[in-house]
Amino acid sequence: MVGVAISTMALVAVMSVFNGLEDLIRGLFSSFDSELQITPTSGKSFLVTEEWLDALSKVEGVEVITEVIEDNALLEYQGNQHVARVKAVSDNYFEHDRFSKGYFWGDTTLGDSLRPGALLGRGVAFALSANLDDINSVLNIYYPKAPKSAASLDPNQLYASGQVEPRGFFSIEQGVDNEYVLVPLDFFKELLDYGQKRTALELKVAPEYSISSVQEAVQLHLGADFAVKNADEQHATLIRTVKLEKLFVFLTLTFILALASFNIFFSLSMLAIEKKKDLAVLKAMGAKNALIRGIFLKQGALVAFSGALLGLVLGLLLVGAQEKFGLISLGIASGVVDAYPVRVHWPDLAWISLVVVAITLAASWRPAWIAAQVDPVKEL
Repeated sequence: MVGVAISTMALVAVMSVFNGLEDLIRGLFSSFDSELQITPTSGKSFLVTEEWLDALSKVEGVEVITEVIEDNALLEYQGNQHVARVKAVSDNYFEHDRFSKGYFWGDTTLGDSLRPGALLGRGVAFALSANLDDINSVLNIYYPKAPKSAASLDPNQLYASGQVEPRGFFSIEQGVDNEYVLVPLDFFKELLDYGQKRTALELKVAPEYSISSVQEAVQLHLGADFAVKNADEQHATLIRTVKLEKLFVFLTLTFILALASFNIFFSLSMLAIEKKKDLAVLKAMGAKNALIRGIFLKQGALVAFSGALLGLVLGLLLVGAQEKFGLISLGIASGVVDAYPVRVHWPDLAWISLVVVAITLAASWRPAWIAAQVDPVKEL
């Protein structure tokens, strides 16, 4: 019973940790990503007109539409160079509750048309040795372009360049921190000569509407030429990886539980051998094989249900203590959480209970069958 309880407790704790990590990932990316993102199904960009945006804004549930141009560019700051992902956004970008999690230093504005500013991921800022206090240094952005003449030797025709002021640093997640720089939309579209073209649109859903219903409505409005993705779909690979890891850990711990159930098998088998004479007496008195099997199966069920219940209680207590006191640290200098995040997912508890009971009862079946085969004539 103790063995079953410990295995059940381990399953509850590990599943809760993976649920916590999944929620942490979603929470971190929600500070940078939008609730819904619109991208073209083919090509890199698409044309956006005022009439087209007005029609999209009238879709029920759409509260904020942010225009986005995103592309790779070369950054240069005081002689230091770094290739990063430049994300140009319209003025209403911060209406999406950006940077609600993680860390932020500096000014959460992107300047104006005369003095455009930039917000740098912490990794990009470190690579460039950017300094917010140095107001005399600017960040140069270079973007390659096709030369007007194939025979031209002028290097200035090979790239477009612009300057922005570093206004702030953000730290959300390592992949984002090491890759992204935010700049004003008007500045970057002139640098890339994009005009009315955009690479994506980011939508904020009104509080009284569900994201899934608005996603369906927007997809129906735009048709098959556009992909409308929610937060999970924007990072589908990462979320899928966490869920696969959770599944394989669950299967591994279930296998360990199956090995532990051999204790139940051998214990009941030894009990059946030890009680042969008693079983023979019962049979001589008229007990049927089903009654003998039921005795041993009930004993196995007692171990299974008692162990599962005790394990669930201990697991929930352990998860609650971890959530409140942070008993087990991540062991890294994390800027977001210090201890392993946990969250109890109630369907997980149902699956854990089902697996524990099924394995334990399966281990009890063979000893019950052996006990029912006792021959009263031989034993008495």
